[in-house]
Amino acid sequence: MIQPLRRRYGFLLGLIFAVLWFGSIEYRRLIDPDEGRYAEISREMVASGDWLTPRLNDLKYFEKPPLQYWATATAFTLFGEHQWTARLWSALTGFFGILFTIAATGRLFNPTTGWIAGAVLASSLLWNLIGHINTLDMGVSAFLAAAVFALCLAQRDDATPAESRRWQDGAWALLALATLSKGLIGIVLPAATVVLYTVWQRDWGFIARIRPWRGLTLLLFITAPWFIAVSLVNPEFANFFFIHEHLQRFLTKVHHRYEPMWYFIPILMIGMLPWLGSLLPGLKAGFSRNVSQRFQPQRFLLVWVVLVFLFFSVSDSKLASYILPIFPALAALAALHLGRLTTKQRHIGDALFSGGIGLMGLFFVPLVIHRAATLEMEAIYRIYQPWLYAAAALFLVGGVAAFFLARKHPLSAIGALAAASFFSGQAIILGHDAFGAVNSAHDIALQIRSQVPPNVPFYSVNTYDQSFQFYLQRTTTMVDYKDELGFGIRQEPQKFIPDINGFVAAWRQAPAAWALMPVDTWKQLAAQRLPMIEVTRDLRRVIVRKP
Repeated sequence: MIQPLRRRYGFLLGLIFAVLWFGSIEYRRLIDPDEGRYAEISREMVASGDWLTPRLNDLKYFEKPPLQYWATATAFTLFGEHQWTARLWSALTGFFGILFTIAATGRLFNPTTGWIAGAVLASSLLWNLIGHINTLDMGVSAFLAAAVFALCLAQRDDATPAESRRWQDGAWALLALATLSKGLIGIVLPAATVVLYTVWQRDWGFIARIRPWRGLTLLLFITAPWFIAVSLVNPEFANFFFIHEHLQRFLTKVHHRYEPMWYFIPILMIGMLPWLGSLLPGLKAGFSRNVSQRFQPQRFLLVWVVLVFLFFSVSDSKLASYILPIFPALAALAALHLGRLTTKQRHIGDALFSGGIGLMGLFFVPLVIHRAATLEMEAIYRIYQPWLYAAAALFLVGGVAAFFLARKHPLSAIGALAAASFFSGQAIILGHDAFGAVNSAHDIALQIRSQVPPNVPFYSVNTYDQSFQFYLQRTTTMVDYKDELGFGIRQEPQKFIPDINGFVAAWRQAPAAWALMPVDTWKQLAAQRLPMIEVTRDLRRVIVRKP
């Protein structure tokens, strides 16, 4: 009787969480650059029917493999082109990562540890935020983490040969999906983890047990068709993708994302909130060894965490979300630590951290206004301010509740802290829509979309807003601006106007035309008496048409 009730309660809880997790992904405008970029690539796949060669603003775009583009294009085809369908893949893979963490950690250690790990991951600030943003990092992170867990499950001492083989094949398939999500890190980082774990443990048979030849065959079977096909159609692909996007990205500052080596330390600390108190003890738990087992899953997870963190720390290209793949393993290690604490120790550290963050947040939120450089930005920060107050208050309430629940009701304390943190993260991300006024083209594009004839030239002059084409539902001709489209422009220069003089000539010759440009560019062209009628504008941009 008790077990069915627990299953029913668990199912209901999971259903409620799913509604909360997916329920907010339509609310916000797509924010540039990432959300607009990846939505537009998928939109162009649907519009053109070409699902082989990714294009951004009708120019070849080979920075990443196509799995997320395909998934989002499929969502657009099935459900229409919306903000929620643009974010659906990130939300789905983030949710999948949470479920896989619960299941895998429960099998590797015990069911209670699995549920704690799921609560920790779902409420960790970075995982919560990135799971609701249209970016490639959530997909690759979920697949990499699931592959690492699957490798651990395959090596369990109590796994049957058939079970081990299934988990092993599943791990290689997940690595293939990670590779199709973001490239060679999908195989390089797990392979390095296997080697380092083997050396540390001196378990020289470990590499043979993961069946590398069988696994690589499966991985190539899944990934090679697209890489071969796109290279045959686009001979320039291989050099750009493998050399420029992998070697040069890691070894040089070509992408202008250089940060100091310590950059990811504060990212990790903030991203693990409210579980910062369990971070170091969780890593320490990874050093523990069960002498009765040949394979040590906690040590394998520790190697994965340390390797990925150091790999991206020494890279010359850094973004906050690059370390996201380690968060499921960190959640498992933190849960392992939390499950081992005595009654007096339980969760007080995390409760104090959460409460302290809430108090500091309530104090510092008013200072956010001082970041505004203009009156317009000050107005935006004032719109965002109540959301930040709500987030800080939730952290504080969660910390206080967990503190009082910790000794007598430890699982309830974890639940209270996790719930408060999850809703706090939702407040942060939902309130961020205030910045859509300047960082999204949603409003300005929708104002004119119905007015623009389909075959009339539309120019982007001295600017490129990734979400503009998505909301306008058509591409534009770039003028005197390349940025990330430089590679595609070099392949098809006829689609580009290199300077303002060329644009002026094309504008004068066209019987009808539209253009998007920064306010300063509009002033310069107006001073030159270029014939144009202002249709609309926002804080940064002006849209004009030819009279």
